[in-house]
Formats: sequence, structure tokens, C-alpha cells
Amino acid sequence: MKNLVKIKRALISVSDKSSLNKILSTLSKYKIEIISSGGTFKKIERLGYKSTEISKFTNCTEMLNGRVKTLHPKIHAGILNIRKNKKHQSDLKKNNYKNIDLVIVNFYPFENTIQKTKNFNKIIENIDIGGPTLVRAAAKNFKDVAIITSPNNYETFIHQMNILKGSTTLQFREQMASYAFNEIANYDSIIANCLNNKFKNFFPHKKTFSGKLIEKLRYGENPHQNAALYSELDNFSLKKIHGKPLSFNNYNDIFYGLSISKLLKKNAGTVIIKHANPSGVSESKDQIKSFNSAFNCDPISAFGGVISCNYEIDKKLANKINDFFFEVVIAKGFKKDALKILKKKKNLRLIDAKNFNNKSNFSLLFNNNTFLYQSSDSLDFNKKNFEIVSKTKPSKNQMDDLIFAFNICKFVRSNAIVICKNKSTLGIGAGQPSRLDSCKIAIEKANTFRPLIIENSVAASDAFFPFPDGPEKLIQAGVSSIIQPRGSIRDKEIIKLANKTKTVLVFSKTRHFKH
Repeated sequence: MKNLVKIKRALISVSDKSSLNKILSTLSKYKIEIISSGGTFKKIERLGYKSTEISKFTNCTEMLNGRVKTLHPKIHAGILNIRKNKKHQSDLKKNNYKNIDLVIVNFYPFENTIQKTKNFNKIIENIDIGGPTLVRAAAKNFKDVAIITSPNNYETFIHQMNILKGSTTLQFREQMASYAFNEIANYDSIIANCLNNKFKNFFPHKKTFSGKLIEKLRYGENPHQNAALYSELDNFSLKKIHGKPLSFNNYNDIFYGLSISKLLKKNAGTVIIKHANPSGVSESKDQIKSFNSAFNCDPISAFGGVISCNYEIDKKLANKINDFFFEVVIAKGFKKDALKILKKKKNLRLIDAKNFNNKSNFSLLFNNNTFLYQSSDSLDFNKKNFEIVSKTKPSKNQMDDLIFAFNICKFVRSNAIVICKNKSTLGIGAGQPSRLDSCKIAIEKANTFRPLIIENSVAASDAFFPFPDGPEKLIQAGVSSIIQPRGSIRDKEIIKLANKTKTVLVFSKTRHFKH
């Protein structure tokens, strides 16, 4: 077989020493010489295998408290030399350097460190220099050298060695080199972003992102598109406990649902999402009441939607959910009897989100080779955000409903109008070029599905009304309180209309477009 490389000498320097015994057993089996550093050398000795410590191999002791140990020409020349290059071989012979055919390295646990401590000196000391340098060298010279950067690849490597009696194929080395450069890029990206945050350099001249593959998805937005889910974090905390694989659209709706659920009162909020828009949202400590109110806002749109509950689902609600068709149910856990009921539908995806943390400081939108990057719309509202500009003042319940509606607006595609009552949505108008059209849609939905309670409801708009015609439509439909951002040249006309009709009007200092 062409392009086989027989491994005679390996360098091992790993922070993650799990499964090291398997590798050492294989290297010993094929009589491969091992060079190792520091803690790895001691671990190899404890496991009962022979190894040469790097300082002895290079005849140069570690220095600067371990900052310099593998950065030596004897190491890097042994890795980087091209075996068929006569000049390279002459240089090696002249200096009495030896080939290194296999490098097994993983990096200092920088990501774990920044999650566990705020001690900046400790964080800096966990920036690996020698490890990435070794990996980069070996991956560059993949035609002659094999590079292993993760215990996840040990089994593949061992299988390769056993089949080929101590050799590796070019295809294997190519795959490992690609894997290795991704590891380096990910590692450097985490460091760069950590320093950007520390030094408040939020929009650097070059921006990098890191993500770990969580799963390959059923398909993208459409079945002919491929898709995968990545996470910045090592431990992705959403847990699918039942149902068929998820698609791009499923996850998109899941994340929208979780974002809205987070804003609702704990153990009380139900959100139904359809195509990245809420079709109904409600807040009540009574699970059935919370679900019914969210569902009845728009039962037609709820068909095939995603439910997100910020509470543990019980048996009674599970039976109720099973009366309808949903794609996904998300909850902060499921009671055992509830789980048994919901699992009767084999395709229904059940997602346990009790450990999910969806905190995000920035949002991102890709468009081919460019992307838009912005701070997240995560403003927490308080009374200072609002100004009551009408002569009629809101009651406490009205003000609570207005803030509830305004919060929901943040997650409705602009132009957004949300009609609410008793912390439940009655009608949602989304994604229209005209704000007046969004008003008409919200009113139509409320009149279709909740006509008996639209009187004395509240309405929220994600941005200012450019003309009084939108508020006028809402007031005529039975809305008695409106919240909107200030900023229109016709704000005074809106205030005049509110006072004339004795409508509560509250202005927000911020707008909340969601495009």
C-alpha cells in the first residue's frame, strides 16, 4: 500500500490523560520509542511503560516554570523534516537529530480554567504555547507524521495501527491533520474572545468563533439542505429524551421558545412557537390554564408547533398535550407518569431543558461570506424604561400586562403587535411591512379565537406608530392600554388620540425590532 508511514518514535504530551493506557499498550506492542514531558512522563512511568523525558532527549532542562520545554529544534526538526528531501535529511544527520513520526498532544485546559476562575494570572498561565506549536508542526507535515489531538481519536488510531502492523495511511494522517488544525483554531479563538471580553474589545479588527459539533441534523431549513448543531460550550445542556432526530427548524424554534420562557415567571410560563414566531404565550401557576391560554391564542397556528414550558410537566398536562399534534415539547423536566404518556407518540420530540443556560451577550447573522454581529437585546425592563404620557393612568394589573406584552414583542418578527390580557396573548401580528397590517392581523386573531375577552385588553408595539391609524384600530377593537417606543414625529397625535378616547398610553425609551 502506497504512502504508508511506519511509526518508530512518538512524542506524547497531554493534559487529558484519560485512556492513555490504551495508546501506550499499542505503542509498546509495535516497539515504538516514546518521548514525553513533565506530568505525562510521570503518568507513563506509573502505568508501567518506558519513556524518555523530553529534557533528557533534548539535553536541555525545562525552564521558566515549564513555559519552555518542547520548544527545541531537536523536537521540531524531528517532526517537520520532509523524509524525501535530501537537504532536510542532511541537516538532521549533521545535528544528530532523529525523526518523530507520531505526535500525541492536547492542550492546557484553558476553557475549563476560564469557567472555574476569574484569577487572570491563572488564566494566562493556562494558555498553551508548546502544545499548539507541536500540533501545528505535525499537522503541517502530515505526509510523514501522524498527529493525534484528542482521546476521541485513540480508537481509530489503534485500529489503524493493528490493521497495518504499526503504520498509518496517508488518508488517516490527512484526516487527523484537518482535525488538529480545527483544534488549534478553536483553542486560539477561545483565548482571543476571552481577552477581547477582558479588555472590552467587543468589535475587534478580526472576529473568530469557536464551536463544537453537537450533532448532525436531519436536514436544514429544507430537506435538500444539510445542517449541524454546534455549541461554544463543552457540555451542551439540552437533552433530547424521546422522539425522532431534530432538524434545523426544530432547533431554531426551540431556542426562540426557551428565550421567551426565560422572561416569564418561573414555573408558570407556556410558550408555543411556530416558524420562529410565538403563536401564543401565557403565564399562570396552573399548568392547564397556562397551556390553554397559550394554545387558544391561535390554535390553528399551534398545529405542528413547539411548546416550551418553564416548569416540570405533570400527568394532567401530558394528557392535554397528547390531544393535539406538536413537533417538540420542551420542559424543565417531566414527571414519570407524564413521560410515559407523552412517549406514546413515537415521533414527538421531548426536550429536558432544566439544565439549559441560554445566556448570550451577542447575536450573529451570517450572509454568505459576511456576517452581522451585535450585542443581544437582553435589556431587563424596570419603571425607569417607561413613561406614562396619557391623562388616564394604568392600574397595576394593566401595567403588568403592558410590560408582559412588550416583552413578548421582542421575540415577534417586526413589525410586531401583541394584544394581551391577564398575562396571556390574545392576538399576535407579526412580520408585516406595514404596522397597520400587523394591528389588523392581531385584532383578527383575537376576534377569531378570544372575542369575549378582547375588551379592556392591552397592546404592545415593538416600535413607534408612525400614524394614529394603528392605535385607532386597536382602540376600536377594545384595547384600553397601549405601550410603544417613543420617537415618531407624530407622537403628540398619538397622545392626543389616547386622551380623547381615555386610553392608557405608555412610552418606552427603547424599541425592540426583531428582523
